[in-house]
Amino acid sequence: MLLIKNGHIKTMAGPDLPCGCVLVDAGKIVAVAENIDAPAGAEIIDAEGRIVAPGFVDAHCHIGLHEAINGAAGSDVNESVDPTTPQMRAIDAIEPRDEMFQFAREAGITTAVTGPGSANVVGGTFTAIKTYGTRVDKMIIKDPVAMKIAFGENPRNRYGGMNKSPKTRMGVAAVLRELLFKAKRYQLDTDAALANPDEKAPTFDMKLEAMLPVMRREIPLKAHAHRADDIFTAIRIAREFDLKITLDHCTDGSLIAEELVEENLPVFVGPSLGSKSKYELKNKSFETPGALARAGVRFGIITDAPVIPLEYLPLCAGLAIKSGLDYDTAWRAITIDPAELVGIGDRVGSLEPGKDADIVIHNGDPLLDIGSCVYKTIIDGTVVVG
Repeated sequence: MLLIKNGHIKTMAGPDLPCGCVLVDAGKIVAVAENIDAPAGAEIIDAEGRIVAPGFVDAHCHIGLHEAINGAAGSDVNESVDPTTPQMRAIDAIEPRDEMFQFAREAGITTAVTGPGSANVVGGTFTAIKTYGTRVDKMIIKDPVAMKIAFGENPRNRYGGMNKSPKTRMGVAAVLRELLFKAKRYQLDTDAALANPDEKAPTFDMKLEAMLPVMRREIPLKAHAHRADDIFTAIRIAREFDLKITLDHCTDGSLIAEELVEENLPVFVGPSLGSKSKYELKNKSFETPGALARAGVRFGIITDAPVIPLEYLPLCAGLAIKSGLDYDTAWRAITIDPAELVGIGDRVGSLEPGKDADIVIHNGDPLLDIGSCVYKTIIDGTVVVG
């Protein structure tokens, strides 16, 4: 057992406890309270007034698939030979020993939702993992969590340059619709065969088989979309096929905040740090999170690592605060809100009994003190930093 005492507890499930305790046993949080008597034999960590918070959650990155050392040898993020590759699985390309995982832990990021890039219209499945481990199978929180799709410049430029479809935004939408039409028919035929032994099952198709969890609404589409028109196209197509969807990047979100409130879809904002490297990023700004929050949109802040190194997730939240985002909302945007929007809020994102003991003790406030560092990072009840 492990007892953390004398900490400023940010539970993210209710009000802060200015001086409180967290009790951990067998990798789970057992209790969170102002006072907890130390059980016999428990290890005790005196937080000495430091912030004690849930580990940070990044809801969209490519950690493990795109390693810290750039170049083809370190990147397995895009199977960019075919615009539709739903059969790709992130878990088959993650390298847990990449140094980005260590950097993430040292910054208090304990959960990463990682997966394929955006070269393809349909790229494959994302997974939610812990940032500590040597074998990805033992790091998984939930797999799969979503099917990656992409709109805009990335797939258009990748395949237009090869003189094949898609060359335009119309082409991107058409390629996606074609796959979804085929997947819907495949699902109906498969379900009919499962329900009635006399019905002939469709000829096995690996791509369409991979799409079944999407068509059955078991996982959402994870839509890479920066520009407002791409965001609306993503929503339109999801509605056509009655599919779940999340809106990732959402660079133009502040321009259409009222529309996004009406849609009530999960939104993940970023990467907001760095240059406007392509035309569709012309409205990139740290003011977007604040504008979405004021409109009533629930969202998570993301790094899209390695576009922004994963360890800068709290910095991004801090810069959003500087640009108008409410402090408490900023904390939620990198803890409980992304966890719940991804569908892993039962495991991570807050300090509550029954949840995984992913706990970070901070020296200073990680959202306000740029020079602050982590005192201890705890994942599944084990101290992995400090």
